[in-house]
Amino acid sequence: MKLFNVFFLSAALLGAAAVQADEVIKETPDNSAGALYGGLSGVLIGGAAGGPLGALVGAGIGLFAGEGAQQVSGLSQRAYVVKTAQGEEATVRSPNAQFRAGDQVTRKAGRLHASH
Repeated sequence: MKLFNVFFLSAALLGAAAVQADEVIKETPDNSAGALYGGLSGVLIGGAAGGPLGALVGAGIGLFAGEGAQQVSGLSQRAYVVKTAQGEEATVRSPNAQFRAGDQVTRKAGRLHASH
């Protein structure tokens, strides 16, 4: 019976930490999709041109080129810098939802949702 009480108390305390809302500090551009596709293209092109070493070099060049291309084309997505209840800052991608600085949000499955 004591083991059940310890388990219940632990689950309650862990669940309470997840309920606390985070606060949006600012919006920042996110170009990770362009970096991903640029890096993958660079691996293929570099691998075909120079073997394994060429694939590594191509991935690095493609990563920065893809990120830059997405930014220059104006297709950057949204990410937000949020301050957690513990005082830490984290950047979270949120391409579909839109928030303003000071909004209270919660993180579920790597995305931001408005707190109620």
